[in-house]
Amino acid sequence: MITYLERRDELKDEEAKPNSLNFPTTTIIVPCFNEEKTILKTIDSLLSLDYPKNKLNIYIIDDGSTDNSQEVLKTLIGNPQITIDKKENGGKHTALNHVLEKIDSDLVGCLDADSFVDSLALKRIVTHFDDPEVMAVTPAVKVFEPKTVLQLIQHVEYGWGIFLRKMLSYLGALYVTPGPFSIFRTKVFRELGGYRAAHHTEDLEMALRMQTNHYKIVNAHDASVYTVTPETLSTLYKQRVRWTYGFLNNVIDYKFLFFKKEYGNIGLYILPMATISIFTGLYFMANFIISTVMTLVENIIKFNTVGLTLNLENIFTFDWFFFNTDSPVFITAIIFMLSITILILSRIMSDKKFHFSIDLIYFITIYAFIVPLWLSKAVWNTLFAKEITWR
Repeated sequence: MITYLERRDELKDEEAKPNSLNFPTTTIIVPCFNEEKTILKTIDSLLSLDYPKNKLNIYIIDDGSTDNSQEVLKTLIGNPQITIDKKENGGKHTALNHVLEKIDSDLVGCLDADSFVDSLALKRIVTHFDDPEVMAVTPAVKVFEPKTVLQLIQHVEYGWGIFLRKMLSYLGALYVTPGPFSIFRTKVFRELGGYRAAHHTEDLEMALRMQTNHYKIVNAHDASVYTVTPETLSTLYKQRVRWTYGFLNNVIDYKFLFFKKEYGNIGLYILPMATISIFTGLYFMANFIISTVMTLVENIIKFNTVGLTLNLENIFTFDWFFFNTDSPVFITAIIFMLSITILILSRIMSDKKFHFSIDLIYFITIYAFIVPLWLSKAVWNTLFAKEITWR
């Protein structure tokens, strides 16, 4: 919030800035594994980008799909902008590295085969490369056509993420370059090497490697990318276990960044707080469950002892001469008000205006109760060195 208040004028100036007239050659890698249902729509969105066609190449790499993806991809043969390749399944990072060895464009990025880009996204991202120090630019990732309650919750969560990533960008502390349409100077991979397995979160590890080497990463909050998100709790749970597990294990690998002044805000504050937040989230949920159970037990004991009693006067009494001044009450109220404020700001940043909708209610009432499910599993897997799978 402090960063937002300090930089809000700069944010408005950035939104009003015209697109760059400089169009570097750009390669977009589309790794594909069993994406027959979405791959054509993904490619159509890339072909519809408002960008010179002679400067944009699309390289599709099929990472050993076992569905009908190859037959679907054959319909794209003949388009001069598109190259189609295939390799044995080895994971997303191997697919990306397979292509990185073959390209020589100025910029390179990745678009997951279940994501779709806004037609102006690349132009808005490229504008940031007018600064020669910028080595990578991340987009604003949004939920594509949310329908289920869980997708509506994620819609609000991703909006929160858009706000957060912009503030982290101002702080020089972005620690993820998301798979959907983060764009890099190609020389980043020539100088630092390709992607690593990185506990199934190669986009997080690459950002941390760049931060370690003081490569500048910024965010283009007006460059929209839409991704298909999990519809069910089981698929969301598995995805988020992988994300949190990957974060924890990459943080362990890069623990030397912690509390080191030479690494700026990401080392002094952001990574330590992001790590602590996982455990504080689990603590507060455990405390809530224990308190709820104890209250329930007390009421059962009371009911068995004196029967059912209902004192409405105590429930609805308001005393003008008493106000609860306990610190937890004030802290909770402040956190809640700040959270609501950020939700409003994130919606304005994402949608250019604030509008109330049911997804906000879902997020406020449900989200905090499902997050501990994957946090606890990810911590458990990390503590006991249990491997996870991508799918």
